[in-house]
Amino acid sequence: MGNLNVEGSGVRAPGCDESILISIKKMLGLDANYDAYNTDIIVFINSAMMTLQQLGVGPTEGFVVTGLHEMWSDFLPSDTMLEGVKSYIYLCVKMVFDPPTSSYVMESMKAQKEELEWRIREQAEFYPGDGTRLGYFEQLAADEEAAKSELKGEILETEAGIVRIVSVRDTADGDD
Repeated sequence: MGNLNVEGSGVRAPGCDESILISIKKMLGLDANYDAYNTDIIVFINSAMMTLQQLGVGPTEGFVVTGLHEMWSDFLPSDTMLEGVKSYIYLCVKMVFDPPTSSYVMESMKAQKEELEWRIREQAEFYPGDGTRLGYFEQLAADEEAAKSELKGEILETEAGIVRIVSVRDTADGDD
């Protein structure tokens, strides 16, 4: 297995160029060469990836695993969220492909999956990939027209991440 040089970081990210299907199969305890369940696992991986895309992770046009050739680096070009994404996809697949017999274990897996969803959403929303953290209003202020539309007002200034609104217009009066 090789390594991928993460954009601009100089850090080598092990596992980025590993096959998505093979790594999930390994986490499930299946041999990489055993292909009897590949179709089932691929369907469950793609369902998890659809959810991730809705959370703001991965290519905007979506991503589909069709076999052994789709790599983690194809889905996420940097490693900022890779391990959390791998864990999330594994949990999604495990819960439907090979669910635990214990209800306690299943509840624990559900809680872990929900926490990962929250963390992944936070990472995708507030860390746009360049290492900076943007707050909600800072994101809106970056595009003044979007901010006016969203806030239904005019932006006076932004200072230290705080957006000050001069006036709020009623959208019914047609002044938008």
